[in-house]
Amino acid sequence: MRLHTINIEEKTALEDACAVLTHGGLVVLPTETVYGLAADATNGEAVAKIFEAKGRPSFNPLICHVSSLEMARQYVVFDDTALSLANAFWPGPLTLVLPIKPDSKIHSLTRAGLDTLAVRMPGGFARDLIEHFGRPVAAPSANRSGGISATRANHVQSDLGDRVDLVLDGGPASIGLESTIVKTRNGDIELLRPGGLSVDDIERATGMTVRRQQNASAAIEAPGMMTSHYAPRTPLVINATTATPDDCVITFAGKRITGSDESLLILDLSERGDLGEAAANLFDHMKTADASGAERICVVPIPIKGLGEAINDRLTRAAAPKTEIGDADRHD
Repeated sequence: MRLHTINIEEKTALEDACAVLTHGGLVVLPTETVYGLAADATNGEAVAKIFEAKGRPSFNPLICHVSSLEMARQYVVFDDTALSLANAFWPGPLTLVLPIKPDSKIHSLTRAGLDTLAVRMPGGFARDLIEHFGRPVAAPSANRSGGISATRANHVQSDLGDRVDLVLDGGPASIGLESTIVKTRNGDIELLRPGGLSVDDIERATGMTVRRQQNASAAIEAPGMMTSHYAPRTPLVINATTATPDDCVITFAGKRITGSDESLLILDLSERGDLGEAAANLFDHMKTADASGAERICVVPIPIKGLGEAINDRLTRAAAPKTEIGDADRHD
C-alpha cells in the first residue's frame, strides 16, 4: 500500500494531520532535526501504536513535543537552569529531561513509566501543527526501531510502509541529526545524548560546563541511549583507514583512505569540511550506502569538535554489535 503523503504547503495539511491525531492515528511529521512519528501524547492507545509501528520496546521513553514554553509547563517542572536553556534554544534541537508534574496528563507510556519527561519545542511547521492540535505529541524518529533515522519523507516508505496514517512532506530536514538531550540536576547540566545543538553552543550561552555521563551502562533516561542504534543492515566500520572494491566509503572533506578510489561507492558528507553540512547529510548517506549492495560501509575519521561529537555518537552506535533476538532489541 502506498502511504498517504501530502506536502505541508497544501492548504489542508494542518487540518488533515490534526484529524488523524484526534482520532488516535499516526502522522509522520517533518522537523528541523529528523522526521518524527507523531501521536497524541495524552492518548495511551495512540502512543502504543508508535511502539507497535516501530517495533520499539516500551521501556524506551519518547520525546514529547510542545508548541510553547507555556504548554510544556503544564506537564513538567522547570528549574532555573532548564528555564534558561529553554529561553535560549527553543524552538530548536534541544530536548530537556524534566520532572513530571503529579497531575500531568501525558500518558505514562510516553515516558516509559519514568518520573521524568523528555520535552522539546520544534520550529516551523511541526510547531504550528502542535499549536493547532492544542496538545503535545510524542514523536520518536520515523523509522523501524534501531534503524537509520528518516531525514526525507521518502525514507519512510521502506521502513514503515502502511503502519502510519499520514506522511507530511516538508522536504529534507535542515539539521539532519536528532536533538541534543540534557538533564538539569541541582543546577548542573548533564548531557544524555549529543545532537543537533553542540555542547559548545550550550556552554557559551549559559557560561556553564556541560557534564558528560561517565557510566556507559547508565539507566535509560531518554531516547538514543541504547548501545546499538541508528544502524544500517550493512556492517559499518568507523575510523576506517582502508577499503576494498566491495565497500562503500563515507568520507569527509575529500579525505581518501587506502583503497577508497577503487571502492564501490564514495559519498562525501561535506566536501568543504563543514560539520553542519555533514550532520545534515549523515543519515541520507547512510541510507544510500546501505542500499548500494556494498559488503561494508567504511567511514573515515570525523573530527569530534562541535557537531562532530553528535556525528561520532551516531556512527559509534550504528557500528555497535547487534543482538540476535530481533528488531525489538534494536532501539532508537
